[in-house]
Amino acid sequence: MTQENNLGRLMNGWFSETSDVWPGIALSIEIEKTLFSKKSQFQQIELFETRHHGRMLVLDGVIQLTDFDEFAYQEMLAHTPLFAHPAPKKVLVIGGGDGGILREIARHEGVQTIDICEIDEMVIQVSRQYLPEMGCGFDDPRVILHIADGNEFIGQHPDEYDVIIVDSSDPVGPGEILFEGPFYEHCQRALKQNGILAIQGESFFLHPDLVQKMVKRIKKLFKIHAYSNFLVPTFTGGHIGICLGSKGPAVRTPARKIPQKIQERLKYYTARVHKASFVLPKFAEKLIEEV
Repeated sequence: MTQENNLGRLMNGWFSETSDVWPGIALSIEIEKTLFSKKSQFQQIELFETRHHGRMLVLDGVIQLTDFDEFAYQEMLAHTPLFAHPAPKKVLVIGGGDGGILREIARHEGVQTIDICEIDEMVIQVSRQYLPEMGCGFDDPRVILHIADGNEFIGQHPDEYDVIIVDSSDPVGPGEILFEGPFYEHCQRALKQNGILAIQGESFFLHPDLVQKMVKRIKKLFKIHAYSNFLVPTFTGGHIGICLGSKGPAVRTPARKIPQKIQERLKYYTARVHKASFVLPKFAEKLIEEV
């Protein structure tokens, strides 16, 4: 998407997100000013100050996060697989250049190494400058940054990680390859015994075919699998999921008690929410069972 096309989405002080991935629906957020707008090697990156939702990161015209509700996405995508694992020590994040997932992983004192593989270094630079409450995730001394293609990187690290978290954008542009079969196979091989994979799982309201495709690939590779869902109001549709596969631990309930010093700093994730997130509406349950 060119900068001109993307900026054309700003009208009368409102940014409107539209996409071919969810035709016929748009999400609009009132903007006060543009803080950053530049095309990187991979995508158009924009950072806005909104009137009611704090700062907002947009990649190729698609909202990635706002200050208002980023915690819901970051907490659920990070803590659901991490607390499902009995003792995660080495964790890999694919994508996640805003740093929010790193921030949440860093709350787990037992984690010894946090690798992050992000293809677009400019996303990291923008986040560290304009989104310090998320960009701070890169400051943890356990974090090792790899600027690389996630698919290529993970294929070079067999049997290495306890938990892999794929914080990808939608299946267009640089994030497209992270929804293909070979990437899932690389992830499965990169996990240690008892390892857990958690992938940003899109919305069964907006793109049920894509959710089915993801679930089918996870089921083929993992005997233990599940689909979690939760609310993020500033994502189109207000909803998103996590596709999980495990080499051993159950994923629907936490394997460890959540320490009070972690719980008191969280806004969305709890043990009860963890369990409840796997309860799906009837149509979604049927959608996944049919795979």
